[in-house]
Formats: sequence, structure tokens, C-alpha cells
Amino acid sequence: MERNTDRSEFARKALKDLGISIYNQMEEGRFPEVMIPSRQTNNIYYDPKLEQYVLGDKRVVRSADNVKHVKPLAQLLWVARIGKELIDYDRVSTLRDLFYMSKNIDINFATQQESDEAVYDLEALLSMPRESFNIFPHDRGAIFGDLTVRYRVKGFKDSLINLTDNPDGVNIGPALDNAELVKTTADKVIAIEKGAIFIQMIREKVHEKFNAILIDTTGQASRSARLLIRRLNEELGLPVYILTDCDVWGAHISMVIISGSVNSAHITGLNTPSAKWLGFWPTDINRYKVPTMKMKELDWKRLAELKADPRYKEKFWKEQLDAFERLGLKAELEAFSSKNKSVSQTFLVETYIPEKLKELGAI
Repeated sequence: MERNTDRSEFARKALKDLGISIYNQMEEGRFPEVMIPSRQTNNIYYDPKLEQYVLGDKRVVRSADNVKHVKPLAQLLWVARIGKELIDYDRVSTLRDLFYMSKNIDINFATQQESDEAVYDLEALLSMPRESFNIFPHDRGAIFGDLTVRYRVKGFKDSLINLTDNPDGVNIGPALDNAELVKTTADKVIAIEKGAIFIQMIREKVHEKFNAILIDTTGQASRSARLLIRRLNEELGLPVYILTDCDVWGAHISMVIISGSVNSAHITGLNTPSAKWLGFWPTDINRYKVPTMKMKELDWKRLAELKADPRYKEKFWKEQLDAFERLGLKAELEAFSSKNKSVSQTFLVETYIPEKLKELGAI
């Protein structure tokens, strides 16, 4: 996709082409069918070149020639129709909305899981995230910094806004998701796991001190947040740094931003391979001597899962997981408050972040 191109236009064309393909098959006297990349676990593998999980070559056929396929094919095409209408009328929907909308048709979904699967199949078929055809998750995350965007949604089309205008940050929602990224003076992005830390960093003017755009991921980053992070990296050339708690969950929050998730293996373009985990690393625990907690059973179980994940075999990640295993400790970002000289001068902002940015060659 070209820089700053309206993503919905690509989705509209893809959906229209799907409809034309189905129509042409019927015009030729054939039962219409689609070939969908299989999302089964035996067709998911890690691609070291793309640095993310992707789907293999296996395909699933949905054909009107098979009585068992008629309903799921019809449901898939109905979802595609709704997606195009959402784009055409500049409306948005959620997975839950879509499920209830189906109650008005004869091929309604028995459960939301069934309707969700139809959406995931459409994503795989078109190689596009559902956000491209205006089916969004609930808003989660926020952004703050010197970034000017131009909205594309009706009623606000061509409106310019600078993301420092709201002192609590701007929600990462549908309007921002597809906005044009016009200009910025920032030279980096710092993605932050916790909302309270994000607000604290705004108050301490971290965006000015480190010339950064700040993003609140609110825990595991939503797909919209991950897509925005990638756009900032690709379209504006901004390096990305991720700040999380020092635990296995924080490590994986970083990894999902860097290399995506298994659940999104059917979609490329949601990860930012060049992003770096800024901290809080387990190898920092002894260096900074902040309060820690012992890892619990759930942490140990998650650690074992990460150690079995091929993405964590790279030297840096192996060292960090080995440190968790060796120390058996975890710590929160808030633990740096134990070293504050005053309320107005926090150790996290004044010492830890600049030292880590320097360590990674960012300043």
C-alpha cells in the first residue's frame, strides 16, 4: 500500500472483485466457490524473513456444489456485502454488532463465534484486516505527540488535528486508524504498556524531552494500535521502542508488536519488525535495584511457553528469558518510584528511559 493511501479504497476494490468473481462463476453456469487460506494450526508457521507467523499453502474450499458448504459460503459473502456497505456509507461495526445484524437474515449465525469465524475467513481470503472494511474492535489505546493528521471520515474529511491538542491523548479509534499522517517533528515512537505511566509521561513532557510520539497500548496492543505503530514506522520512518513491566507478559506485549500474534497469522502488515523492547528488562533488575516480586505459578507457565516459541530463540530474547528463569523475579514500572528524588522529578523519566535509549542507540 502506498504511503498515506486511504486503506478503505483497497478494501472496497477487493470486496467488489470478490462479488464480480462470484457473479462470473454463476454466469458461466458453475457453482460459485472460494479458496480460503487455512487458518488451522498445521498451516501456521514462523517466517524468519517476515519475522512473524504466517499461513502456509493449504487452502479450504467453500463451494455451493457441496451442501455442507452452502451456508458458510453464503455467510461469508453476506459479511463481505456488509463490509462493502460499511465502507460505502462510511459506517462502522463491531464483531458483536455483526452477529446481531445477522438475525435479520435467513442464514443467521447460531453463535457469535460462528459469525466471527466468517469475518476471519474474509480477512484470510482478502489478506486484509477487518478494520480495512470498517469492522472494528472496541477502542483501546491512545496517542500523544507532535503529529498532525488529516481525517478522512465524512463530516470531518480533510480536518487537520495535532495530537498534542488533547492533554490526555487521542483515542486510537476508527477515524484515526485511517487518517493521513501529515507531518511530525518527532524522531521516535515510545509505546507504553500502562495508561497511568502514559499520562505521567505526558505530564512530564517526555514527548518534548525525547522528541517522541507516545502511545498507550493499555496492556496487549490492539490491532488498531499495532497498525498505527507500523504506519508511524513505515510511512514516517520513526523507530519504535516499547516500555513494559519487567515480567513475561510485558516481554510478550513487546514481541506481539514486533512480530505479530499467532491468531493474526492470516494477516501480514500488523507487526513492526524493527521495533525494540526498551525495557524494563529482567537483566536490569540487579542494575537498578528496585523492589521486585517473586514470579508466580502462572508466570512460570508462561515463561515455559515463551521459551518454546521460535521467536524467542534470538540471542537478546534468550538472554532475557534466561534471566527471568535464573532470578525468579519480576517488577513493575512503578517500582522506579522508589528511587524518585521528588514528585516532580521521577527516576523513570530522568534516568531510566534516557539510559535505555542511549543503550539502544536512540539518543
